[in-house]
Amino acid sequence: MRGARLALLLGLLALPAGGEEVPATGSDFGGAGLIEMRNARFREDGTLEAGGTYRHQRRFWFVNFQALPFLETTFRLTERLNATTGRGSTTDRAFDVKLRLLEEGPWNPAVAIGLQDVIGTGIYGGEYLVASRRWGPLDVSFGLGWGRLGTTGTIANPLADLSDRFRTRPRDVGRGGTPRLDFFRGEDVSLFGGVEYSIPALETPWGTLDGLRAKAEWSGDALRDERGGFPVRRGEPEGRARSPVNIGLQWQGEYVDASLAFVHGTDALVRLSLRMDPANPPQAPRLRPVPPLPARQPLAGTEDDRARAAFGALREAGFRPLAYEERGIEARIAVSEGNQRTFPGVASRVLRAVNGILPPGVESIRLSWWQAGAETGAILIPRHALEAAATPYGSVEEAWSATTLLPATGPDFTEDWPGAFTKPGPSWDLVLEPRLNLQLGDPSRTLRYQGAVAAGARVEFGHGISAAGALQQAVFGNLDRGLPSDSRIPHVRSDYALYARDGKTSIPGLYAERVWNLAPDVFARATAGLLEPMFGGVSTEVLWRPADRGFAMGLDLNFVQQRDTKGLFGFRDYNVATGHLSLYAELPVWNLYGILRAGRYLAGDWGATIEMGRRFDSGIEVGGFATFTNVPFSKFGEGSFDKGIYVRVPLSIFGAESRGTGTAVIRPVQRDGGQRLAVDNPLWEVTRAGRVDAVRRGVPDFAR
Repeated sequence: MRGARLALLLGLLALPAGGEEVPATGSDFGGAGLIEMRNARFREDGTLEAGGTYRHQRRFWFVNFQALPFLETTFRLTERLNATTGRGSTTDRAFDVKLRLLEEGPWNPAVAIGLQDVIGTGIYGGEYLVASRRWGPLDVSFGLGWGRLGTTGTIANPLADLSDRFRTRPRDVGRGGTPRLDFFRGEDVSLFGGVEYSIPALETPWGTLDGLRAKAEWSGDALRDERGGFPVRRGEPEGRARSPVNIGLQWQGEYVDASLAFVHGTDALVRLSLRMDPANPPQAPRLRPVPPLPARQPLAGTEDDRARAAFGALREAGFRPLAYEERGIEARIAVSEGNQRTFPGVASRVLRAVNGILPPGVESIRLSWWQAGAETGAILIPRHALEAAATPYGSVEEAWSATTLLPATGPDFTEDWPGAFTKPGPSWDLVLEPRLNLQLGDPSRTLRYQGAVAAGARVEFGHGISAAGALQQAVFGNLDRGLPSDSRIPHVRSDYALYARDGKTSIPGLYAERVWNLAPDVFARATAGLLEPMFGGVSTEVLWRPADRGFAMGLDLNFVQQRDTKGLFGFRDYNVATGHLSLYAELPVWNLYGILRAGRYLAGDWGATIEMGRRFDSGIEVGGFATFTNVPFSKFGEGSFDKGIYVRVPLSIFGAESRGTGTAVIRPVQRDGGQRLAVDNPLWEVTRAGRVDAVRRGVPDFAR
């Protein structure tokens, strides 16, 4: 009988489909799906989504990233009923992946395979194989679930016929953090399925309501909660759901998903999420309009007169001018910092500042861009190409094709540009900014945080030499109430609650630094002082970053001592030599990049960090990292090894002209193994905008 039902469902999925493609909607566990169960649908490539789901004794907080067209990734943090005591709450962290096996075609359904809680405690551990088929507004899904998704146990595990090892699923619920290897195991599996119906647009007194979906599913998860534990040791689990039928209504807008559902026969569920396309995010209007491009003017004054006028115009445009020189039909201009995120953006704003000052006979511009005291990039570009790109009828691609990217050499303007007009002497930058420190994964509280205000200054003396420092005052938060560290290795990061409690008024950094060009496309940095909130000492770094290649190599060596928890000038009795050899590479597909580091970490452990990320043309980056060292998982503590995901968002999308970037790092639990020193000016971050890939990505900014 069960076999006949299975054959009937498979036959239905094979019927020819019709109707237009409808965007996927989210499930309450975070990824695209029905309500509890996943389907074979995926978000648009690159979609980034964050949100939460609330029901009785459960709160799911999730970040979902469509990492590749065929790969969905989900990080989920759950506040759930404490299964040990049957009352109170505890937190659980999980990572899910879903992989497309087959796209829907005229005669075949879409097929996907997924792993739930693949790196976690295993409380929600499960696997599934699912197929989805659409007929007009109706989308039908049917699948098989293992583990937690197979607890209804409707049929015997078909994989058991291949090997007896698939008959048993070991009970291995612990601290989490280690990848599970018990995939598709268990005596029984569950059939699950559901439908999603796109409701036609409704006319209301407030306008047309479009994007409503009705959902119904038969869940493979028989548990409402984990009072008996999962996987169960013996017998029937407690906390069973009253019904496997879940129903719901979901609305999907341009950036929002919102839904109401009734699940397990007992509980109401509310879900809300926000999503965006990182390649084309919503952007606030510019706070300041793009300045017009002045026309070329007749030759006036001496070269020194024009240089002084150019320096004034460049300062007005937000740059710190360094040098100006005319060599026949070529003008050489060097600027530092500025508010533009990309090299093409710098070129555009420099031309808009000086085009009415340059001699009309100048036909090419050699532009040198400096950051943190070193030349990070240089380009040679025809003036007419830049002028054309600034007009409504110009082509930024033509400007790019005419651009020559030069090695960064850090010229000595008195020797390499002997006729240059330069501005020696120190320059100051002052900043007053809010700061927010977040910590996830505390078992007693999902989120620990501290809000603060910091006042800082940086002075550059020339030749790459500078000094910087800041004073910070904590204003609000609960970070100081985090649990005491139980780490069995040196407490290099896990005492964050002590630093928050004792260092309400602190000095997060105070140091002297030199950043300079050691050779063409080779950069060096030396920093000494209070390097970061938890460590002070000496840090050195060398980076080889060929401007016209998709890779770079770096080496950093540091000798540091742990700072006192008051965050002022005191130190603790712990010091360490740490350093890493790093390889950075642009990958040839999907705008991916990878970073591999190997060396010694702050706790004295040796190992390697693997980082993979995806960079979008908007400047948004999404990625993840994992660090494995010689600290055993059992000694590392909860989490087993250091790992996390991050999102970097350029502040310019909020309307401001800024090179700044907001970074959110989600590290499931803060431990001491695999921790690196955090300096303010790592050379890769300082110099990456001068590379060919970054310049190519910023080509639209030639017109801005």
